[in-house]
Amino acid sequence: MTCTQRQEQTLSGLERIRVAAAKDKNLRFTSLMHRITVDLLRDSYNSLKRDAASGIDNMTWKEYGEKLEISLVDLHNRVQSGRYRAMPSKRIRIPKPDGRERPIGIATPEDKVVQQAVVQVLNQIYEETFLGFSYGFRPGRHQHNAPDAVWVGIMQRKAGWVLDADISGFFDAIEHGWPMKFIEHRVADPGMLNLIRKWLRETEGNDHSKYLRTVTRKRY
Repeated sequence: MTCTQRQEQTLSGLERIRVAAAKDKNLRFTSLMHRITVDLLRDSYNSLKRDAASGIDNMTWKEYGEKLEISLVDLHNRVQSGRYRAMPSKRIRIPKPDGRERPIGIATPEDKVVQQAVVQVLNQIYEETFLGFSYGFRPGRHQHNAPDAVWVGIMQRKAGWVLDADISGFFDAIEHGWPMKFIEHRVADPGMLNLIRKWLRETEGNDHSKYLRTVTRKRY
């Protein structure tokens, strides 16, 4: 099977999820884990940043790819059998413009691959639900689009006031039961839910907030 054929097969499987999600906004998906295939894991690996910093295992994207096919088959088997375990994130701090520091966590390449695969599956469901003014952590969008939308709203439409609000450390401090309840509104696959719980439980005290933001973006 060629790379293009594999991609078409993967996309057709994911597209079926999107079509079902669009058809029924209240549908709970009971069978999603089988969509996490070796091909999807490979696509997820190829979508990662090549020059990203290494995680706690000190392995780079390139090093993980040296035995990619063997690694992906093994990873797929562990994910599907429930033997996959996430590693703790490497904690670093980066400076903010105001002089403070922002703590971030860097996952291992393997954890990034699985997380990206899960996000690709969940995107098929939630992209049919999210409203147009939501920009963060969505495919084809980013936070820099939001100021452009604000500018259009202020300059080309009638606007009486602008509200700017932020919750400090929200995704670092949120009680994990709430995002799980949010996900369970649309996802009822025990394997998928257990996989997400593992990330939340086994990385307690570490920053996987980027993944948490991705799967719990508000739709209103």
